[in-house]
Amino acid sequence: MKGHAGQNGQTHNRQAEDRQAEVWACLQGVTDPELDESVTELNFVTRADVDPDNRVHIEFRLPTYWCAANFSFLMADDMRRAVSALDWVEGVSVVLGEHMYADKINAGLATGLSFQETFGTEADGSLDDLRQTFLVKAFQRRQVALLNHLIAASHSPETIVSLTLTELDCLAVDGEGGKLLRRYLERRAVVGPLRSDALAFVDAKGARLKADGLAGYVSGLRRVGINAEFNSALCRGLLSVRFDLETPVTPRSKASSKSPDSQHVP
Repeated sequence: MKGHAGQNGQTHNRQAEDRQAEVWACLQGVTDPELDESVTELNFVTRADVDPDNRVHIEFRLPTYWCAANFSFLMADDMRRAVSALDWVEGVSVVLGEHMYADKINAGLATGLSFQETFGTEADGSLDDLRQTFLVKAFQRRQVALLNHLIAASHSPETIVSLTLTELDCLAVDGEGGKLLRRYLERRAVVGPLRSDALAFVDAKGARLKADGLAGYVSGLRRVGINAEFNSALCRGLLSVRFDLETPVTPRSKASSKSPDSQHVP
C-alpha cells in the first residue's frame, strides 16, 4: 500500500511540475506590446502557480508605478488568454502589483471585464486597436531584422522581393538566420494570409516590396528597431533599480533545489 501511495504521489508531483512548465511556456509567448519581448524574459512575471483545482495564479509587475493603464491591462489580458488555452486549465487569475491602477485593473480582470468596462470614460481607445497597432510594429521590427540578415548574406533585392512563403521557409540560413526567420513568420499573418504561394515580404499594408526601393525601405524601418531596443534597455534598467534585481527571476518549475497612454517610461 505504501508503495502504491508513494508512486501515486510521485506521479502527481510530476504532473504538477509538467503543468507549471506548460504555464511558463505559454507566458514565454506573451510579449510586451511595445518592446516585442517576452514578459518572462523581461522579468515582469513573478509568480505562475497551479493549485490542486487546476486554477492558475499569475502575478506580475512593471518597470514603473505609472506604466500606461492600457498597456498594463493588455499584457494581463494576453497572459490570461494564453494560459486559458491549455485544455486542463479551470481558471486563470492575473494580478498586477505595485501600480497606480492596480486595484482597478485587478478588479476588472477578476470579474472578466474588458478594458473599456473597467475604465469607463477614462478608457482611451480600443484595446484590440492598440494590440493590432503594436503587432504591426512587431512585424516591421522582425521583418527588418530578417531582411538585414538576408542582404548581408548576399541575397539580391530581386531574389528577396520575389520569394514566396514556401521558398523563404526552404531558404538555407545559418543558426541566427533561422531564429530571425521563425520570429518573422510568427508575425507575418498580421499583414496578410499565410498561403504557400503568398509573397514572403510585403509592407504593413500587404503591398509587394520593390527591388529598386528595398534599401530605402529597410533604412526607413530601422528606426522601429532602434526605438524598441532603446526602450527595452531603459525598461530593464528601471525594473532592476525599482526592485533591486541582481539576478533574473527563476520560474519555480525551472528552479533547482535552491529556494528561490503608449509609453512604459516617462
